Amino acid sequence: MLLDRKARITKTENWGSYFLISLATPDIARQSQPGQFLMIKVSSSLQPLLRRPLSIHNRSGQEIEIFFQVTGEGTRLLGQKSPGDLLDILGPCGHGFSLKPEFKGKEIFCIGGGRGLAPVYFLARELQTGGARPIIFYGGQTLSDLPLKSRLEEAGWTTNFSTDDGSFGFRGLVTQLVEKELKGRKPAFLFGCGPEAMMARLAEICQAARLPAEFSLESNMGCGLGVCWGCARKIRKDGKTGYLRICQDGPVFPAEEIIWDRD
Repeated sequence: MLLDRKARITKTENWGSYFLISLATPDIARQSQPGQFLMIKVSSSLQPLLRRPLSIHNRSGQEIEIFFQVTGEGTRLLGQKSPGDLLDILGPCGHGFSLKPEFKGKEIFCIGGGRGLAPVYFLARELQTGGARPIIFYGGQTLSDLPLKSRLEEAGWTTNFSTDDGSFGFRGLVTQLVEKELKGRKPAFLFGCGPEAMMARLAEICQAARLPAEFSLESNMGCGLGVCWGCARKIRKDGKTGYLRICQDGPVFPAEEIIWDRD
């Protein structure tokens, strides 16, 4: 059930263009699942008019967290908010990741590229609660694109880092790191969120390794309710190709159903 609530900001942190904001919203926190998102009104004026979709990064008691990077006017305004401010939020929206009972006792690869790490932290926590062993891969162009590095390390999970320029961890793309790790181990499943090209390459790697996977897709959204069809994406389901709404039918889809832009 979607809830429209006024959520009070309790804490903000930032690392350059990256922000982590905590929100007190007991009802939405209670219902939230990894992979779901919020539609957030960032201004009381008509500019910008549309809400911004942001993944739920974590849930802790009666609070949830969002993690995002400033990429435009909406996220710039959101980054200027302070503790005590109220945000108009709608959520939890969409269908999240599949948390299967058979994951218990097995290794699960969780990949986040840049700001795509946003839903991965919540996912890893829930996997661990269910008895699975999350293996985290966190990649960015440079060390400054890994602001949550310490948080992942403190969680105690096996965590692998990569930077394109070699400033920290593995030198190269996170997809190359995943491919390297798959030569020595075979997880039960892979989850991913990040740039389109990253996920498309991960889908190829998973197909070659016969590794089942799910990916969380990003899209500009008009309403987040499935009414406007502004986030429609070509999906292959049950042998048929058609358009589904990322906001309602996703944002998480099985790897084999997604038709990538380069197809």
